[in-house]
Amino acid sequence: MRVLRHHPPPLPIYVSSEGQLMPTASGHTKAIRAKKVIGTNVKDPAGKKIGEVEDVVLDKESNNIMFAVVGFGGFLGLAEKYHPIPWSALEFNEGEDAYVVNYTKEQLQGAPAASIDELTRSDGRLFREQSYSYYNEPRYWEVAE
Repeated sequence: MRVLRHHPPPLPIYVSSEGQLMPTASGHTKAIRAKKVIGTNVKDPAGKKIGEVEDVVLDKESNNIMFAVVGFGGFLGLAEKYHPIPWSALEFNEGEDAYVVNYTKEQLQGAPAASIDELTRSDGRLFREQSYSYYNEPRYWEVAE
């Protein structure tokens, strides 16, 4: 009897523009606690606050982060819209102590949005598809094995 062992694909290697090895594509550590992410401001490229991370939705089938739920547009939680933003679209800026997205508030206003409960219906797949299409982000669930 032959035993076949599954070997995971090699991990990608990230190198900065200065030639330094980085733990992730953005250079950030590989691990972060969810409670540290939730409540963090989200800013546009000009540094203007456009919202904050309200939640993080996990894809239990692939062990990936499906999307961050970013809230903006309400006052004291009233009429607030929740936007599923692909995790890959968020870049943490230590100087701003915030996540920065390459979108304006106006672009986000036209993006998919719903209540947090609606975002996670049907395992979150509907809004996952809509948000990755809208933001034109690579679909982590379609990566070739």
